Amino acid sequence: MNTDTTTHYRGGRIFTAAEPAWAESMIVQGDRLTYVGDTATADTLSGDARVVELRGAFVLPGFIDAHTHLLMMGQALQKVDLQSAADLNDIQDRLRRFAAENPDAPRLLGRSWLFPALDGHAPTRQMIDAAEADRPVYLDSNDVHSAWVNTAALRELGIDADTPDPIGGRIERDPVTGEATGMLYETAVTQIVWPTLAKLVSDTERDVALAAAFEQYLADGVTGAVDMALGADEVEALERALAAGGGTLPLRVAGHWLIERTDSDEENVRQVHEAVEHQRRLQGPWLRMAGIKIIIDGVIDSCTAAMKEPYSDGTNAEPIWDLASLAPVVVAADAAGLQVALHAIGDEASEIALAALEQAIAANGIRPRRHRMEHLETITKDNVQRLARLGIVASMQPVHADPAIQDNWRAMLGDHRVERAFPWPEMTAAGAVLALGSDAPTAPHPPLPNMYIATTRKSAIDPALAPNLPEYALPMADALAHATRDAAYSCRWDDLTGQLVAGKAADFVVLDGDPFTAGADSLLTARVQLTVVAGAVRHEVEVAGSHPA
Repeated sequence: MNTDTTTHYRGGRIFTAAEPAWAESMIVQGDRLTYVGDTATADTLSGDARVVELRGAFVLPGFIDAHTHLLMMGQALQKVDLQSAADLNDIQDRLRRFAAENPDAPRLLGRSWLFPALDGHAPTRQMIDAAEADRPVYLDSNDVHSAWVNTAALRELGIDADTPDPIGGRIERDPVTGEATGMLYETAVTQIVWPTLAKLVSDTERDVALAAAFEQYLADGVTGAVDMALGADEVEALERALAAGGGTLPLRVAGHWLIERTDSDEENVRQVHEAVEHQRRLQGPWLRMAGIKIIIDGVIDSCTAAMKEPYSDGTNAEPIWDLASLAPVVVAADAAGLQVALHAIGDEASEIALAALEQAIAANGIRPRRHRMEHLETITKDNVQRLARLGIVASMQPVHADPAIQDNWRAMLGDHRVERAFPWPEMTAAGAVLALGSDAPTAPHPPLPNMYIATTRKSAIDPALAPNLPEYALPMADALAHATRDAAYSCRWDDLTGQLVAGKAADFVVLDGDPFTAGADSLLTARVQLTVVAGAVRHEVEVAGSHPA
């Protein structure tokens, strides 16, 4: 990158996510913005800078996905997509086609299936065997918290009637025979399926998948990502990409090291020390280990989220981490200066998370911190206030509230709790910082449809559906700021990026439409023309008559 290059982006409609909120022109020198403001002033300051005429195009800070899984997302792009499957026959037909198209693949991988497609029937291995019995088949649920596998996959995993459930997970079993049915939940996925498949993937394949994720994100206007649940394979892939890029990545990455639940407090805390070692090594503007990630509970769709009241069928779920096991890890990470990111979907899980954070503050004293809670789909009103008082970032994903995927979610709760689902505005009203992301590949990664859901509570998959709790929709300016400025804040990038102001990184996006003037519906059709990261054009599309010349 030529740091001596100066470029004047002239005459646009620039949303800064700062004060003032709007500008007309920007001057970029090297990787930084040196001026953002009116065009007349920019003209006097730009000298012999290269000029890019924006011609009124809409510009905003580069999106920062506040919660994603980069390598998993790149790998998911290679799996058969089952999200729109209408029923079991459709799922089986897609698997048969995928099998025929990949005759040499040693195993078949699918993603994003939804429980309603099975019309109330429990998923079984025999259902998949009917489509592919010879090769192992692994199908990630839409939320990636459970896996549906066939008989060959169970054999490959070494799971039989005598295999014990891991702590915080479940191997579904036939109530009569005790044999595994083919459904694996929570840590049965993360501690059995994922390690098994990881051993079968080469570093080259990981590098290709990561590059695909970067390419997709840049094409959709994302200039930074907070990568949750990193393990050794993910860190090594990111470091290889960093080395290949000469010390840069296609976009900025802040990572959180996944802490796996064991039955030993000593082993749990030891994993925190691993994160500390990574943080000491990875502290650059392109790749930084920000902290740790702990998955306290599961998800509502499979009734594994920890709730204060039972699900509609009378059952409930224990948390993956209880307070006694969680607190020592959180206290240790807080003492080390790590950011703690706590997955808490059920209202009981957020109760546990907040109690652990309070213990850390009491143990380590008052000082600057920036911990996070992820998802917060059913948090109580009192705990929203508690979260805000503690200065915890609320990291949430509008795409999870898409009405097209909400039927089973709502049915599993079936009561008053669905009327406060995904309460984003409550967070900011209480004074908390709200950071928006996608949690890809559990949901589509593109930020513009995500912003459509955030600002309308309607479906980006099927916009004809009625909105879900429209009173919780966000104003356009707020939604965009939560996905840029506040997403940067969520990972301590707020001094670097997330706003278009002089002195910060030249990370920005040019769209072919202006959602403020065209309305929220335009977010479903708007396209990214230009993605700039650290002053360098990383994605560009020529559009006659509208692209910056």
